[in-house]
Amino acid sequence: MKKQEIKIDSAPAKPFDFWSDHSRTFLEMAFDMTRRGKMAHSDGHGAKTGECGDTVEMFIKKGTDSIIEQVLFDIRGCRNTHASANAVAVLAEGKKIEAAWEITPEAVIDLLETLPPDHFHCAELAVGAFYLALADCRNQHES
Repeated sequence: MKKQEIKIDSAPAKPFDFWSDHSRTFLEMAFDMTRRGKMAHSDGHGAKTGECGDTVEMFIKKGTDSIIEQVLFDIRGCRNTHASANAVAVLAEGKKIEAAWEITPEAVIDLLETLPPDHFHCAELAVGAFYLALADCRNQHES
């Protein structure tokens, strides 16, 4: 019986470089502050805190024909949560309220391209807060 030779690549893995290893979209969403803030008279508001301790608040302003005119968010959390909340806002603005229910954590992850797998919960948290804002919008306008 012939012995099988096994080669082991012992080169250390290249350390992750935040600025060069993230996609341009991720970096834009992580640092864009134009949608960050609270909305005094929103048509929908939702807040959710994740198991990690991050909190996302989402605010929706509805225009004519139930089109989402503006989404603002406020977070207490990491840069990945900020990027995820911003991505939700980008995906939602210009959509009809009913179509916005189709925004998923997977759509956020796809848009960001380089959200680290151990931070997928940030996309889930942002979408969860957004769904609460959509539900609040529906409830406010059904009464």
